[in-house]
Amino acid sequence: MVNDELSGKERYEKVIAWFRENMPVAETELHYTNAYGLLVAVILSAQCTDKRVNMITPSLLHDFPTPEALAAATPEVIYEYIRSVSYPNNKARHLAGMAKMLVEQFGGEVPGNLEDLIRLPGVGRKTANVIRSVVFNKAAMAVDTHVFRVSNRIGLTNNSKTPLATEKELVKNIPGELIATAHHWLILHGRYICRARTPHCDKCGLQMICNYYCNTRKIREAKEENNRIIAKETNKE
Repeated sequence: MVNDELSGKERYEKVIAWFRENMPVAETELHYTNAYGLLVAVILSAQCTDKRVNMITPSLLHDFPTPEALAAATPEVIYEYIRSVSYPNNKARHLAGMAKMLVEQFGGEVPGNLEDLIRLPGVGRKTANVIRSVVFNKAAMAVDTHVFRVSNRIGLTNNSKTPLATEKELVKNIPGELIATAHHWLILHGRYICRARTPHCDKCGLQMICNYYCNTRKIREAKEENNRIIAKETNKE
């Protein structure tokens, strides 16, 4: 069955089947040992690479191993540990505020529901869903730039304009028990294969069910056919 003939359900089934076979283990690349450590790492990871975050969190969490310890630190002190990440001033304030709220309102424990998580400084819907899916194993789909891009390119979403619209469409079509894993499938595929500027379509096993690849191929083939016609007409002259 060619790409144009796939229904939405069939596309999801084929994509899921491919990932289950080719990426049976899909996990976050952020290093962490507990919910608090992952929350710190995810806040730091906004518009920053996991590799960079993993270089920073060991010393930060060694000196501030609990929310109580971090809550006692000032943003200026925290800044010195995280100065090499993107937007370190803002993130230092977010980490300090997040730790204080955890201590003052949640008994030093990371909450597991969306409403409480998004109250924390530095925590939006995406970060909250990462915590919910990874730590609490809930059917939560965190949509970052990779998930947003890959979903649209493959055709899992119908030109969704916002992360929330993408999240809703993915959650509606992916079985609940696979949503947490599917989040990592899409992130890792976007990070290493379906890259933003230079997608490695030649290395992708989803080529023939991917809207982006098939449309790009059609344009390329049309251009090649047009060039052949022009060359043929030129030779006649």
